Amino acid sequence: MATPQLSPGVLVREIDLTVGRAENVLDNIGAIAGPFRLGPIDEATAITTQQELIDVFGTPQSNDRQYEYWMTASEYLNYGGILSVVRTDGSNLVNANAGVGIGSSASLKIKSYDDYQENYTSSTSYYYAGRNPGQWANQLKVCTIDNAADQVIGVSTSNLAGLGITVGYGVTAVLSSVAIPGVGTTTTFNGMLKGIITGVSTDSTNSNSTIDVKVVSRVNTAGTEFPIAYQENNPAQSFEAADVLTIRNNAGGSEGTTSATSAEDWYDQQKLQINNSAIFWKTIAPKPVDSNFSSSRGGGGDAIHVAVVDDTGSVTGIAGNLLESWSFLSKALDSEADGDAPLKNYYKNYLAINSDWVFPGYNPSQAADTFHGTTPVATGFSTDFSPVTRGDGLWGQEARDVQFAAIGNVGYNLLGGADYGANGGMAGTLGDLNTSYNLFSNRDEISVDYLLMGPGCSTELQSQAKANLLISIAELRKDCMAVISPHRANVVGETNTTTQTSNLVKYYSPITSSSYAVFDSGYKYTYDRFNNEFRYVPLNGDIAGLMVRTSIESFPWFSPAGQQRGNINNAVKLAYNPNKAQRDVLYGNRINPVINQNGQGVILFGDKTGLSYSSAFDRINVRRLFLTVEQALEEAANDQLFELNDEETRENFVNIVIPYLRDIQAQRGIEEFTVVCDETNNTPAVVDNNEFRADIFISPARSINYITLTFVATRSGISFDEVVGTAA
Repeated sequence: MATPQLSPGVLVREIDLTVGRAENVLDNIGAIAGPFRLGPIDEATAITTQQELIDVFGTPQSNDRQYEYWMTASEYLNYGGILSVVRTDGSNLVNANAGVGIGSSASLKIKSYDDYQENYTSSTSYYYAGRNPGQWANQLKVCTIDNAADQVIGVSTSNLAGLGITVGYGVTAVLSSVAIPGVGTTTTFNGMLKGIITGVSTDSTNSNSTIDVKVVSRVNTAGTEFPIAYQENNPAQSFEAADVLTIRNNAGGSEGTTSATSAEDWYDQQKLQINNSAIFWKTIAPKPVDSNFSSSRGGGGDAIHVAVVDDTGSVTGIAGNLLESWSFLSKALDSEADGDAPLKNYYKNYLAINSDWVFPGYNPSQAADTFHGTTPVATGFSTDFSPVTRGDGLWGQEARDVQFAAIGNVGYNLLGGADYGANGGMAGTLGDLNTSYNLFSNRDEISVDYLLMGPGCSTELQSQAKANLLISIAELRKDCMAVISPHRANVVGETNTTTQTSNLVKYYSPITSSSYAVFDSGYKYTYDRFNNEFRYVPLNGDIAGLMVRTSIESFPWFSPAGQQRGNINNAVKLAYNPNKAQRDVLYGNRINPVINQNGQGVILFGDKTGLSYSSAFDRINVRRLFLTVEQALEEAANDQLFELNDEETRENFVNIVIPYLRDIQAQRGIEEFTVVCDETNNTPAVVDNNEFRADIFISPARSINYITLTFVATRSGISFDEVVGTAA
């Protein structure tokens, strides 16, 4: 409606009918669910390369033909698509773990990061666990080290344990005229150096016993105690070889005097607690010292290093392979990394987010670690050598005024991980597969263009049920296609092609009629480089891949079949190679033959959908044309929501649709079209109901399925005009 003018003049109006445009939204995203060796459970992960598939979900396994799932996924990726992968759940799945007080927790199942955050951050059953369930993490080892000790001191006394010497006792050495440098001066100190024993090693045969010592303080002859920090090769702040040592019990009494035969830096001697390698911690990171964050708040003892090692080579094939390491993490809940604030580096939260291999569980300081036979140690002594008890030293507190308990150099061996069945069984149940595939049902949450069936199940009936589930999801979403292969026994192991043909007809006959489905004829024989074997794998990953390749190299509305676009990758041979008569039977039953054509390779030789009646939508290219157009125009229509249903809005929408369809027409996808979006279909009743209607009429281009070549021999001298048309 024009703005009324109250005096003579010229009114200039402007209407913008160029707002918005339609774009193709096909992303070539496939989806598959299966019992993969590793990876999060019932959580979709986008994979773009075979290496990503390996990194997240592991390699193909021979048990229960699990390789069929893996290789279906891998073959699809070879055509250039993106794959959304879900690892299915299983009742027997357990995370490998280092349990509290025992070797492992027998029932620990952490499905994913979200599951960990919701249910397992405070669990008291494990210290560390594999990132996800399965035997794959058995024999991983999580190595940790903190600043529990400063020195390793050799002592001449043999059987320390027999004398009752234990962790928590004290040790002293007399200091005489030791120079202590100060600011502009040097002080001569006389008194006593004090430490706490944090570890005891006994060698009763050779008298080579050692004690691990944490240097804590000096006491002058007047009895005044000064806390100090250990400094290597500083006689005022470290024990020295040949020092006369007095061992003190927790009541302040002496347990005897001995001589120090050696005094070495403790951290320099520490190796990762693994079986198959001699990796020193010092080659990974400097000694963990109190962070600035903790020290500035009156705390200390917070720094910890963590490393994850493939101890036996069960994951990478390399025993002792250092998978990841993290330096200068903190035991303090509120800690910020030195030099990298405000990055939070509390070890549990940091590892939960950043580790590729493990989840952290129970804090070792929260109870006696009976699995390793250690307890948190005292952190200092008063002048009479009574231990300073620090109940506030538990890990996971805020740093202020907390001296965190130490644990030393510890290795946590992950054990007890279990797969889907005994002895590494990898068979997923139909119920678990259904649960996983149903994650793809909501098109608002996850984009999917192709639902890959992968292999069938243990019985033909279950395979049909799995196929029908995928078709029902595609029908519900109406933006993707389910790609279905036969039950393995229909074609693999059966050498009679007549029987194979009848098996396929029987298998597909009860499967739901749908234009959102594509049925193929079998399995291909291909090389599994990970297990050095040739395998039969279902073709649905390849058929979906051909549709991806067609979209990339041509357009979705071109057929993915034939010699132009239908060549199957990595096929040595087929389990079933139908002849022309058998192909006729298959095609009449909605089944697209895949053939090994002499000189051309393995080719998809049909482009039917799973629709059981004659329709434009019984062809793959037509269905994909409409999927493409519908999604693009749906996106364009979303821009009209909550606008006014008037002439301007309708014209603007038509001006989006028509150029888009003309482009597709120019690209041979559409023969003719028309768009109606005006008062004829947006009647007052429609408008009053807050509806907006656009009717789009499309005549799709059809692919050639049948070619007839007729050769007519004529007599010499005859006019061709006389015989044209006689061969009909």
